[in-house]
Amino acid sequence: MSNVTYLNMSENDKYLVWLHGEVKTPPFSMESRIKAGFLLRRLQKGYLLEMPVSRPMPSIGANCHELRINDKTKTWRIVYFIDEDAIVILEVFAKRTQKTPTEVIDSCKRRLQLYKK
Repeated sequence: MSNVTYLNMSENDKYLVWLHGEVKTPPFSMESRIKAGFLLRRLQKGYLLEMPVSRPMPSIGANCHELRINDKTKTWRIVYFIDEDAIVILEVFAKRTQKTPTEVIDSCKRRLQLYKK
């Protein structure tokens, strides 16, 4: 079930729509949670983020990206879709290998299709 965040938004901000996952402490460290919040807020304000903090994920779809957040002992990924009026969170996971797992990509594609309907 998705949850739309409306707090502290100005008139021009994009909504933050969570389709899956969450950013909380634990398992995120406090520093990584703050960094994730800062980056998500920048996206809501309309900024386009680039490497090394964000990279495109065309394997999921157009306008899909992943935030890259290095924690003390883990590397977190937040897969998101930039819609006209929202930033849609498709997945939050700890990255353990160089390549994004196929099941994560497939889940994100499925969630994105459902969101677009």
